[in-house]
Amino acid sequence: MLFRWFFRIFLAMFAVGMVSAMLLVFAALVILPTLPSLDTLTDYRPKIPLRIYSAEGLLIGEFGEERRDFVKFAEVPVSLRQAILAAEDDRFYQHHGVDYIGVLRAIYSNFTAGGALQGASTITMQVARNFFLTKEKTLTRKFSEALLAFKIEHSLGKDRILELYINQIYLGQRSYGFSAAARTYFNKPLGDITLAEAAMLAGLPKAPSRFNPVVNLERAKTRQQYVLRRMHELEYISEKELARARKQPIAIHRPVRVFAMPASYVAEMARQVVYQRYREEAYTRGFKVYTTLRKTDQDAAYRALRKGVMTYDERYGYRGAEAFLGLPKQRADLKNTLQGIRDSDDILAALVLSVSADSIEVYLKSGETIRISGNGLKPGRKFMTNDAKLGDQRIRPGALIRITRDGKNSWQITQLPQIEAALVAIDPADGAIRALVGGFDFNLNKFNHVTQAWRQPGSSFKPFIYSASLEKGFTPATIINDAPLFLGPEQTGSKPWEPKNFDGKFSGPIRMRTALTHSKNLASIRILQAIGPVYAQDYIQRFGFDGKQHAPVLPMVLGAGSVTPMQMAAGYAVFANGGYRIHPYFIQRVEDDTGKVLERVRFATAAKNAKQVIDPRNAFLMTSMMQDVIQRGTATRAKALGRNDIAGKTGTTSNYIDAWFCGYQKNLVAVTWMGFDEPKSMGRNETGGRTALPIWIDYMASALKSAPVANPSPPRGIVVAKINPETGLRDQYGTLNEYFFQEQLPPETDYLYRDFGITDQLENQLF
Repeated sequence: MLFRWFFRIFLAMFAVGMVSAMLLVFAALVILPTLPSLDTLTDYRPKIPLRIYSAEGLLIGEFGEERRDFVKFAEVPVSLRQAILAAEDDRFYQHHGVDYIGVLRAIYSNFTAGGALQGASTITMQVARNFFLTKEKTLTRKFSEALLAFKIEHSLGKDRILELYINQIYLGQRSYGFSAAARTYFNKPLGDITLAEAAMLAGLPKAPSRFNPVVNLERAKTRQQYVLRRMHELEYISEKELARARKQPIAIHRPVRVFAMPASYVAEMARQVVYQRYREEAYTRGFKVYTTLRKTDQDAAYRALRKGVMTYDERYGYRGAEAFLGLPKQRADLKNTLQGIRDSDDILAALVLSVSADSIEVYLKSGETIRISGNGLKPGRKFMTNDAKLGDQRIRPGALIRITRDGKNSWQITQLPQIEAALVAIDPADGAIRALVGGFDFNLNKFNHVTQAWRQPGSSFKPFIYSASLEKGFTPATIINDAPLFLGPEQTGSKPWEPKNFDGKFSGPIRMRTALTHSKNLASIRILQAIGPVYAQDYIQRFGFDGKQHAPVLPMVLGAGSVTPMQMAAGYAVFANGGYRIHPYFIQRVEDDTGKVLERVRFATAAKNAKQVIDPRNAFLMTSMMQDVIQRGTATRAKALGRNDIAGKTGTTSNYIDAWFCGYQKNLVAVTWMGFDEPKSMGRNETGGRTALPIWIDYMASALKSAPVANPSPPRGIVVAKINPETGLRDQYGTLNEYFFQEQLPPETDYLYRDFGITDQLENQLF
């Protein structure tokens, strides 16, 4: 009887088993045809972001939703491989996609724990899920995952499967793959991580948000200790290695992406170029763009521009608190109050907590509380008041202000400037952009003033007209009359005009060299009158200017047209390189994720394959005259550089709306500009020499620090002659030496008629 009872039970169980097996087979037959192709795995192309690099190969920008670096299996540290196996699938190399022993272990663990705590997913099953399936917790999804795991194991080797896992798995902080996670959490290449760091990374796949060391370091360490213990149990590491790794301190890198240099404007320029060619693939195919920027130049340009802008801003005083945000009821909510408000490099957003007669206490986004007193309060003292007329400009609890450290490393009140500036530096030999700063802060104003700002160049445009006059027979010694002038509408193209010099004075007959050195407006207008505005409009196009932006009228010589700083840099490069037209460029090459070069820039080089647009003698004479601008003219501040091989020209527009300095040395051209986005006066006497030139000097002091002084010889066809500084004529007793085109030597002074006043020869040169 008992035997019969057991036999019936056996038959029932056998029947259930057979039915279950048949159901599983049936389900497999139904699901197998619907499983996706493994092409995604066999031809694995991870979504690698677009990365922008400097000329030295330093990262300056990254674009893409996923932070990812693809690494080959052989490049993954052994300690990390072992840590991953210990944490996720220690029988990876023994099973065939589904670990039955692991499943039984998980079932037992879940039963004894009274709930579903372990999932028994192998690394192969996780690869199947990460590439092809959703994360929904259903029996159908789990069964499909197992079938896919078998399929993957049948098609790929174990090392390849583990490689896919290592590169694809999400590990928090927008990081996909262990290489990206190593950079995100430790700011290290994957090959440089320690055993302790490898164990912490290996603990992330289980729950990236829960074990994120940025969010909760203690919880991450607990998981790390578990991984290390498992590595020891599996005999991957020794007792000593375990003890050492447990004690090893770990420095967590905060996930604020800091690039090798502040070059956001160039990174954005590169992104736009690549996107125009590849559209959305630009952000997923791992393109690498190598630019022409040099770190030393870019760092110097960035520092110089910000210093110049802040110096200007400080001249006009503190404007009060930036806004009133109010204080939250709970101190824990202070961070939320500042959420969305950006710092600007070393200019930090600060929420005022309290104000007393001699100090204020502020809260920073970092969670730090700062007390400011003494000289640090000086800029904002008049706003530390209860005067309701000041409105939200008052510095009171709840006010948003900015603070920074002064030269003595003490905190002080400051503010974000309202004015903007730009700096671009290029190699005049081929147009390679060495530094570009398109504004004070890219995160606050993405408008690129180097390439997008069309502004009046003021007197910095005069050299191009003077160059044109040299082609028409003028010389640096030609006498020009710097005298009052009245022009009617037919001459200006608009309203009657009575131009004046900056100082309001007139110098009478002066040499052309002197006129440029001291930026004499009246003399310059007479030069343009003599050569003709239409000729000048055509001539300036040799330098890359758009003739449509420069009407053929007399105000053209004073910079009444429109230019960009980039155009001015290209124009001045013609003078610097001996007369050749070059085209500024900032991308050297574009590579794919394997290092294959997809595009390489083709550039023209001066004296090789670039077009010669002006006589090299013309370029030499213009450089000589613009060297005088620095040595004894409107840019004498630049003498502080202690060099005699630099040349340039200041520029200031009417009512001090735009300020420029365009200057160069034989191997480097730099242009600086300052002004408001909505054009308005910067203030009386805010000239190019006062606002733009200091930025140029600070940049060049660094950029030319190791460059030897260049003293090029005059090109063939240039002769030197003594002249009379009053008449501009050759004079054997003259006190000045001047350069001339060989065929344009002025006549010699006729001493037979010197007592009869002005000579006929001099009279013919006056205008």
